Amino acid sequence: MALFLIGDIQGCDSALGRLLDELAFSPSRDTVVLLGDLVNRGPESAQVLRRAQRLGGAALSVLGNHDLHLLGVAHGVRKSGRKDTVAELLAAPDREAMLDWLRHQHMALHRRIGSGEAARDLLMVHAGVLPQWSVADVRAHAGELEAVLRGPNLGAFLATMYGNQPDRWSDTLEGSERLRVIVNALTRLRLCTADGTMEFETTDGAADAPAGYMPWFDVPGRRTAEATVAFGHWSTLGWVSRPDLLSTDTGCVWGGCLSAVRIGATLDERERIQVKCEQAQKPGKGG
Repeated sequence: MALFLIGDIQGCDSALGRLLDELAFSPSRDTVVLLGDLVNRGPESAQVLRRAQRLGGAALSVLGNHDLHLLGVAHGVRKSGRKDTVAELLAAPDREAMLDWLRHQHMALHRRIGSGEAARDLLMVHAGVLPQWSVADVRAHAGELEAVLRGPNLGAFLATMYGNQPDRWSDTLEGSERLRVIVNALTRLRLCTADGTMEFETTDGAADAPAGYMPWFDVPGRRTAEATVAFGHWSTLGWVSRPDLLSTDTGCVWGGCLSAVRIGATLDERERIQVKCEQAQKPGKGG
């Protein structure tokens, strides 16, 4: 049984199909985790969701900012943007089945990989985690958000989801402000200060961080540093593989590659597999 992680697909189903073929992926044997932004910008968003549904329990996904945006547009709390490519999905006869599948996915996933002294936590999110959050904190806060996404008050939540404030976590946050910080950290975060204050304007590479800001994964004392955090979202960062980090968004929708990583018996055993994507949007600076 193999575990594969795949970066941002963004509606590029043809590339996803070719990548799964390249992996020799078998739903009866293997598991694939899609690291968010399954939809939007590319031309085949509905096909991506239908393929994921057909894979059943062999396919899991964390949700990205574009996936949540789709839910917002579908519930009428946000207008579709000029660059959005989800109109076909929203007009499809199986629209509700696709949206229901999406809202029942995850905000974070966790696995313990390896055994004995080689064992290590694999934490999977779309964008990032705040430096003051532990693995247990991430799982708990993701669970808060998942409960709302799957519950009867989804529309009310989506109406208050958008915005950049508060830009820093506090355990005393409640209600919509608490959920908004969780959403922004897990689906939009790239840069923050040492105290976890988030910045959302910069979408270029890590070298372009404003003064006082740094990539979330380079904050000294980050509490998830003993885990390996796998994420997407940042195409201008591209592929990064280090003991505590797996950055997997290699810009498929912008004319780059769609990337997967095969996780071995330990988190030190990693293999990257890529296919070229035909899609060639103008660079979107990180998704």
